[in-house]
Amino acid sequence: MSFPLPRVLVIDDQPDVRTMVSIVLRINHFEAVEAASAAAGLKEFESSKFDLAIVDIFLQGTNGFEVILKMRERIPDFPIVAISGMTMLDFVNETPELANVVCLQKPFRPAELALALEVATRPRSGVVAGKLVGTAP
Repeated sequence: MSFPLPRVLVIDDQPDVRTMVSIVLRINHFEAVEAASAAAGLKEFESSKFDLAIVDIFLQGTNGFEVILKMRERIPDFPIVAISGMTMLDFVNETPELANVVCLQKPFRPAELALALEVATRPRSGVVAGKLVGTAP
């Protein structure tokens, strides 16, 4: 008996990042759905069921925090991994609406992404808001 793979929405405006993330997801037994913009990602999110989202914070034309907030308005405890090439992920801790968002700084290794996915999908009790995963150079 086969079970459906968990579905992950990947929102990043950099095609190479989306591709790398999707490959890691597939290797780790997730189904990846890619979106190249905030608008495309939110459209996918509204029209399909997902188990988790990976959202780039600095999307062209908008910021990923707005995307995360819209997702959380619809599903308050929705698991999210926020990714960014900047160190601005630190202020996630100070935003209650972003509680339990797992942060991952680019560049990251496949093992760090796998760990972030694991942390994001754990039961919510005891997860620290804005947990930063990984320290890739």
